[in-house]
Amino acid sequence: MLLVRRPLVRCLVWFRHMSSAATVEVENEPCLNYLKGSEERQKVEEALKEMRSKTEEIPCVIGGEEIFTGDVHYQVCPHNHQHKLAKFHYASADHLRLAIDRSLAIRAGWEKRPMAERADIFLEAARLLSEKYRYKMLAATMLGQGKNIQQAEIDAAAELIDFWRWNAKHSLDLQKQQPISTEGVTNSIIYRGLEGFVAAVSPFNFTAIGGNLSGAPALMGNVVLWKPSDTAMLSSWIAYNVMREAGVPEGVINFVPADGPTFGDTITGSPHLAGINFTGSVQTFQHLWRQVGQNLGLYKTFPRMVGECGGKNYHFVHSSADLESVANGTIRSAFEYGGQKCSACSRMYVPSSMWPKLKDELLSRVKEVKMGDADDFTTFISAVIDDKSFGRIKNWLDHARSSSNLKVIAGGNCDDSRGYFVEPTIIETSDPKEKIMQEEIFGPVLTVYPYPDEKYREVLEMVNETSPFGLTGAVFAQDANVVKEAHEILKMSAGNFYINDKSTGSVVMQQPFGGARLSGTNDKAGGPHYVLKFCSPQAIKESHVPLTDWKYDNMQA
Repeated sequence: MLLVRRPLVRCLVWFRHMSSAATVEVENEPCLNYLKGSEERQKVEEALKEMRSKTEEIPCVIGGEEIFTGDVHYQVCPHNHQHKLAKFHYASADHLRLAIDRSLAIRAGWEKRPMAERADIFLEAARLLSEKYRYKMLAATMLGQGKNIQQAEIDAAAELIDFWRWNAKHSLDLQKQQPISTEGVTNSIIYRGLEGFVAAVSPFNFTAIGGNLSGAPALMGNVVLWKPSDTAMLSSWIAYNVMREAGVPEGVINFVPADGPTFGDTITGSPHLAGINFTGSVQTFQHLWRQVGQNLGLYKTFPRMVGECGGKNYHFVHSSADLESVANGTIRSAFEYGGQKCSACSRMYVPSSMWPKLKDELLSRVKEVKMGDADDFTTFISAVIDDKSFGRIKNWLDHARSSSNLKVIAGGNCDDSRGYFVEPTIIETSDPKEKIMQEEIFGPVLTVYPYPDEKYREVLEMVNETSPFGLTGAVFAQDANVVKEAHEILKMSAGNFYINDKSTGSVVMQQPFGGARLSGTNDKAGGPHYVLKFCSPQAIKESHVPLTDWKYDNMQA
C-alpha cells in the first residue's frame, strides 16, 4: 500500500528541490495464485481469449506522434508460431534521429519538474498495472513470450510494479542524501538528469526489464529512446502505454522498435548520447561499448554504460546438503521458463556418493514436468522464444549426443513443427571443463558433473574459474563451515549468491539483481543505488558570510 507524505519545510536555499522533503512507503506487490475457479483466473482467461482473436498493430511513437513506417514485422506465439500476435513497425535511422531531436527539445522541462512529481507518475503507473492492466499484461506475456501463468504473474505484474514503486521511493530517498553544512555555509546536492538522451535496449525474457530500463532513467529526469525486443513487443507496448496514461509526458520516452544495428549505429553516432541501459547478449553489449569508445571524441559527455548480459549459473552441492531441497530447487531453476532466465542453473556439481540418489530424484521429477502451450494453466514449461533460440539449443543437444564426454540422461528432443518446443534435458559429463559447462545456452539444458567427495575444495575453485560469467550461483550444504568456505572461494563468481536455495527468483529490494565479469556492470536493478546511475549530481555551496580579505591569516605581519 502506498502512503505519500510531504511535510512543509523551509528551504535553506532557493535552488533546493521541494521534493527533497517527500517520503513514500511501499511494499512488494503480492503474487496472485490463479487457482481454478478464482476471479483472477477468469479475468486472465478472458484477456487471453480477446488477445488471441486479433493481431495488434503497433507503431513507433516519437514525441507523441504515432508513426506507421511501413517496415512491418510480426511477433508470433512461441507455442504456435503460425499465430501472429502483433504487427509492428520498425523505425529507420531518420526516425531515430527525429526521436533524439524531439526528446532533447523537451528534456529541460521534464528535468526541471520536482522529483516528487515524477515519482508520483511512476507510483500511478504501478497502481494502473496492479489494478487496471494486470490481466491484459499477463495475457500478452503468456502468449507472446511463452510464460506460464505463474511466471507471467511474477514478472509482468509483480516485478514491474515493484520496479516502478521502489524506484520512486529510492528517487525520493536519494534527495535526502545531502552533505554536511558548517557555520556560515550551506551545502547541498541536487540530482540532475543526464545531459542528453538515454538509449534503453530491453530483452524478451522479462517484461519487467523493459519497463525498468526505460522507466528508471525517465523517472530521474532523463529522456529515453526505448528499443523493445521484437519477441516481447506486445507486452512492451502495454507497459509503454501504462506509463503514458500515468502521466509520463509525450516525448520523454520514445517507443522505437528498430533493427538492432540501425539502432546501435544511430544512437552511438549522436553527440547527445548520455547513456545506454541494456540487457541482452555479451556480444551486443561489447559491440555497443566499442562503438562508444570509438566515438568518445564526439560526445558532449561520457555516456553511462549500464548492462546485464546473462550467465552460466551453477548449483554446487556438498555431501551435507538436503537432497530433496537440491532436487526441487534444481528442477525449478533449470527448467522454469525453459531455462530462459539470465539466472537459470545450467551447470551442477554433485558429490559422487550422492549422485545416484539425486539422479533418481531429478529423473522422477522431470518425468512429471508437463510441456505445452503457455496458456494452458497446467503447463510447467512451454516453447522457447523463437527459431534462432530453437536452432541454437538444438545444436547443443546434437553436441551432447556426439561427445564422448557427455551422456544425455533425460530429454534431449525438440520439435518446431508447431511451436519451438525443447524437452527439459539433463546431461551428465565426465569432463568439468567441457564447453557445455562454460558457455551460455539459454534453454532448458542442465549439465551435471559428479565429483569425488573428498575433492570438494578443488571443485569449488573449479566452479569459480570455469566460466567467464559471474551472475548467480547457489551452494547447498547443511555444514555451516562448508557454507562459509564456499562463499569465500566463490565470492567473485556471482553477483547474486544463494545458500540452500535455487539460483533464480530474485525479488526487487530483497535481492537486488546483477552480476560482474561478462555478466554485466552489476548495477543492481531493484536496489537503492540503481537510480543514481541516471543522475549527474551537482554539489552547491552557498556562503552566508562575506569574504573580507584575499590574504591568508599567516601572511599578516
